[in-house]
Amino acid sequence: MNDVRIYKIAMSSPDDMSELDKLIKSGEIQAEEVVAVLAKTEGNGCVNDFTRGFSTFAFKHYLAAKLNVTTEKIEEKVAFVMSGGTEGVMTPHAMIFTKKQSSELTSIVEKALTAEIGFTRDFLPEEIGTRIMVDEVKKTVRQLIELSGITGKEDVHFVQIKCPLLTSDRIEEAKRRGQKVIVDDTYKSMGYSRGASALGVAVALGEVADDAVTDEAILSDWSLFSSVASTSAGVELMNCEIILMGNSVHSVSPYRIGHSVMQDAIDIDSVLQAIKDGGLDIQGLPSCADQKRIVNVLAKAEASPDGKVRERRNTMLTDSDINHTRQARAVVNGVIASVVGDPMVYVSGGAEHQGPAGGGPIAVIIER
Repeated sequence: MNDVRIYKIAMSSPDDMSELDKLIKSGEIQAEEVVAVLAKTEGNGCVNDFTRGFSTFAFKHYLAAKLNVTTEKIEEKVAFVMSGGTEGVMTPHAMIFTKKQSSELTSIVEKALTAEIGFTRDFLPEEIGTRIMVDEVKKTVRQLIELSGITGKEDVHFVQIKCPLLTSDRIEEAKRRGQKVIVDDTYKSMGYSRGASALGVAVALGEVADDAVTDEAILSDWSLFSSVASTSAGVELMNCEIILMGNSVHSVSPYRIGHSVMQDAIDIDSVLQAIKDGGLDIQGLPSCADQKRIVNVLAKAEASPDGKVRERRNTMLTDSDINHTRQARAVVNGVIASVVGDPMVYVSGGAEHQGPAGGGPIAVIIER
């Protein structure tokens, strides 16, 4: 039986290891059982966001020192997914996932949280944002489902992916080899990478027909999307690092996970539905006691391509001072924080093919 635990820690800076250090020194966390770190860092979330790589560097070196191994060994066993941008009231924080085998037996057949991590191969610059990326993510996601003990795809509730983006150097390197990249704009490459990764999840779970996904459909056909994929692009890697979360009878974790899909940035009903899907029997808004059982909320956010929410015009897409992904994160975080009573939730911007246009998947992890 798997025993997956999650520890949510506040961070005063991208390299703040103090809360993790306390948990390890107290024995509550065993460093060798850490399998993933999922964090919100306080950069701009764009191409030049150094906080993602800085935080990844800090966590890798901290764990390597604790285990007396090289950082390369840590990279082989731990997924580091850093999402930049904590606009508005969103609190910078990290979720530390630990996993161990348990001999605990229970007579109650109840599904509990399970998590598997995996890595695609490195991509060439010209493969980023293309059908090739879709296929590699699809293959890895299917492998993770098999490893997880999840028996039905309906029990997969959130698939978090960190994917690469194009830089000027990467674009030039491809051109020197006579190859053409999907787009020459480095910022736009983030969207293509996120979208292709999300469609890999959609195809793997049967949410989208395999033959419907072509290079031309990526960032074009918005009818194609996953209801559980959450993807975040960064300069700090060339492969995809994947954390697959779901519920399984082969887990004795003290948590369950549920999900829903926000139809737009202010869809509070879907937030409540995700909480219920996670196992909290709430009537209306959660009570203070209910809120204490919510471990964390994970959501995607984006500005609707039509520039509207509920038929009301907004200026997120036309604001030349503040990028629309930054504004969308702040809005969705505010909506979720008002429901769960805590601004320390995980909201990632840029939801291409992740939920319907203008919306995005939302998952809630609950104490059983």
